[in-house]
Amino acid sequence: MVIRRLAPILAIVALVLAACTNGGNGESQAAGSEGASGDCTVAVSWNNFQQPRWAAKDQPNIKETVEAGGGTYIEADANLDTVQQLTDIESLIGQGADVLILLAQDTAGVGPALEAAANAGVPVIAYDRLIESEEILYITFDNVGVGRAEAEAMFEAVPEGNYVLIKGDPGDPNASTFLPLGWDEAGLQDKIDSGEITIVADQFTDAWDTQTAQNNMEAIIDSANADDIQIDAVLAENDSTALGVVAALQAKGYDPIPVSGQDGDTANLQNVAKGLQYVDVWKDANELGKAAGAAALQLCENPDLASVTIPDGLVNPDVAPTAGLSVADFTTPGPDGEPDSGDENVVNSFILQPQPITAENLDLILDSGWLTKDVLCEGVEADSAPPACQ
Repeated sequence: MVIRRLAPILAIVALVLAACTNGGNGESQAAGSEGASGDCTVAVSWNNFQQPRWAAKDQPNIKETVEAGGGTYIEADANLDTVQQLTDIESLIGQGADVLILLAQDTAGVGPALEAAANAGVPVIAYDRLIESEEILYITFDNVGVGRAEAEAMFEAVPEGNYVLIKGDPGDPNASTFLPLGWDEAGLQDKIDSGEITIVADQFTDAWDTQTAQNNMEAIIDSANADDIQIDAVLAENDSTALGVVAALQAKGYDPIPVSGQDGDTANLQNVAKGLQYVDVWKDANELGKAAGAAALQLCENPDLASVTIPDGLVNPDVAPTAGLSVADFTTPGPDGEPDSGDENVVNSFILQPQPITAENLDLILDSGWLTKDVLCEGVEADSAPPACQ
């Protein structure tokens, strides 16, 4: 795969946009999503709203930003069903959506919905999951950087030994391409080639599901035990899979070993504080939601993707040091990881930066207000408490 990063690129949005004016109306499909009236109706199609992050962080900030700008927010949840998502998008367009924010269940299978949106003149924002098209605005975190941060932290904790790789859903480019690319940028393949690291198992996890990850990890442990192999570390791609890994390790009587994750979910940050998860690469989804809401409001005014700018305001320099629109080139990888062809798809994008969190810098979570100390440190033993819980 080829990725060209042309610049670090996103400022955090202020909640003072006035890109839309009051006067129209819209109707939400989901409970609690009633929007303010306005001429700009922003629709969100979720692939799986049951994932904790979407409901807790992303959705409230998208909705608040849209409504603060005078727009109307509507949404639908496909619950992991690609066909349902196609139906949802048609329905959202029928309800008068002016802009569609799309978290795709299947980035290849969503094509008919993208065509329907284009035919209706509805601009599309690919939210946190790449859709390769020059007609779509891609808003995400640096997912290659997330993988790199996961691996760098894990290599510091376990520079050599037996690793298990627990990946996410194989249909998600983040799971199959970007995160593993980040692992390799940090030196995973070099360590494998040198013999410093041995991969005991490499397993995808359908739907990023915690129970599936636990089942897979328990089977891996059983197989390793049968061959008298000790597992030293687990590179898990996200927090849902990391929870399953930790549960499997506990169920099989393993002492805690370093486990990675990403997203900053509450249970996982608590596990970092307890010493059950070594690193959680925190993606401030509050800011991603604000950025998407702000971009959607601007696209209501002007559908030209190149015209989108995220206004300065409440800027977190650790997440987004600069502002601007990047035009990145992507190629779809083949089975061997190399591009299928020399063709590259131009993707307009805004990309936020992640922050790796270990027991030593959990204070960043408290300082940001992401969690309170009482929540973060729940269940932490006093004699092993990290600095943030003392």
